[in-house]
Amino acid sequence: MAHIWEKSYEPGVSWDVALPPPVALESLLEKAAARWPDRVAIDFYDRTFTFRELHDLACRAAKGLQALGVGPGVHVGLHLPNTPHFVIAFFAVLMAGGRVVNFSPLLAPRELKYQIEDAETKVMIALGLPMLYPQIAALKGTSKFDTLVVCSIADFLPAPIAAAAFGPAAERVGGAGREIDFSALIANDGAFTRHPHGPLAHEVAVLQYTGGTTGAPKGAMLTHANFCAVLDIYVHWNGIGADEEARKALAILPLFHIFGLTFLMVVGIATGSQMVMHIRFDPDRVLADIARKKITVVPAVPTMYTALVNHPKVKEFDLSSVTMWVSGGAPLPMDVLQRFEALTGHSPREGYGLTETAPLGTMQCKDLPARQGTVGLPAPHTLLEVVDLETGTRVLPVGERGEICFTGPQVMKGYWNKPEATAEAFRGGRFHTGDIGFLDQEGFVTLVDRKKDMILSGGFNVFPRNIEEAIYEHPGVAEVTVIGIPDSYRGQSAKAFIALKAGQAPFGIDELKAFLADKLAKYEMPTEMEIRSSLPKTPVGKLSKKELVAEEMAKRQATAPQAAAAAARG
Repeated sequence: MAHIWEKSYEPGVSWDVALPPPVALESLLEKAAARWPDRVAIDFYDRTFTFRELHDLACRAAKGLQALGVGPGVHVGLHLPNTPHFVIAFFAVLMAGGRVVNFSPLLAPRELKYQIEDAETKVMIALGLPMLYPQIAALKGTSKFDTLVVCSIADFLPAPIAAAAFGPAAERVGGAGREIDFSALIANDGAFTRHPHGPLAHEVAVLQYTGGTTGAPKGAMLTHANFCAVLDIYVHWNGIGADEEARKALAILPLFHIFGLTFLMVVGIATGSQMVMHIRFDPDRVLADIARKKITVVPAVPTMYTALVNHPKVKEFDLSSVTMWVSGGAPLPMDVLQRFEALTGHSPREGYGLTETAPLGTMQCKDLPARQGTVGLPAPHTLLEVVDLETGTRVLPVGERGEICFTGPQVMKGYWNKPEATAEAFRGGRFHTGDIGFLDQEGFVTLVDRKKDMILSGGFNVFPRNIEEAIYEHPGVAEVTVIGIPDSYRGQSAKAFIALKAGQAPFGIDELKAFLADKLAKYEMPTEMEIRSSLPKTPVGKLSKKELVAEEMAKRQATAPQAAAAAARG
């Protein structure tokens, strides 16, 4: 029986298209080097790497890792921003027989320690900069972590340029375990020992940790077959030919995050695309590189689009080379989307997925107009069901809001060493995303909010995203995050945290309510607001609520004794 969304697919796209058998991820780089040896794979601040050179470096790193004891069952952590080291090390770990564990370089020391211990990480590969190296070096000797590989920007850029652009190298410290420079790791002939693979649908390639927005982060076990399913579905969906001229993708998404890891690096290597790599998101350099290097594909998260549309000189840059703007990681505010389209003539194409789906779930049609306000259609081989919020077992009809669930070949094997969490996530035989949304009659998916973020106000379900969309229409607002706070009358009410556009005058809650009067129901109206110079963000650049929730809880806990004492005094 056909699914409701299949009728909206573009010609040539089939939901049940036959996918090729999965392959070991490290073979993607080997095949790329054989097929396009002299094609540029990476452009890192004008230092280019061909596929042949990248493969050679990965082979040498693999042999170096094996000399450090890396092999089947050994976990190697990558604590790296976007540098060529990341791509080389990722494939080298898999060549050596190990598993990759991705670490955000922005994690706090306590979070790093937790993840190193939880993942049973033996080797860490990190960048030797003062803001990154010391916290990793201090954790040597934690659990199984006994070896640190220290990378340098000067491995690939001239030392004076590296120092001028990124600052001096960190001072090295002694302590437990051993350290080895990346340059020493690759000082060999690259003749590593190959290890046989088991069934690729079960063999874990990457432990990718969730954001930890609900409790401690969990390591999603992503298999070789999970990544291959995403790759093959993406190629089928976009009609990418094996020998078409290479695309140039701007790598501003961090590769340690699942969005960048899959759709920039894995897809890029497999399709012979060039990654123009930025170590961090800098709107000035982004606009300059798009114009100068004729970028064709830009995947980004909503906060990056917000920064670009608010850039004072955005109209001065030629962005016409970009044929595909992609947005993911969080819903793109409609105001930002429409302003971006007015500036560039392009409507960013929103997709949807999670760490646990590597991260494919839905996609917009490639050649049809983007369905604004939606995240597209369920991808081929992906069964999307919307279940009721009360029991999580009853599949809801089209148009009704509920929790989105996925089943498909891209869905993770489970959570590392967390059987109870795995069982909870897969209850009923489907993966529960924790996201609230609905399907329309054409099969397009609209996200409403995170289930955990929903506010219960006076018996009504209030969705922060709906409030945020309304506040974004205010001409002075650059960014906004809405959370639920305790309310003695309603149970909960909404509080808005707002960052203003440059030069905009502050305003108060009464002015905000007057602006929202014709846009929100009374029970949705924020009861408090706070203007800040900036709002918390996750490592990938998404607006983050958990810090604000924690602040509000701490504030109320601090004032509770005073309130109780005042009540007692009568």
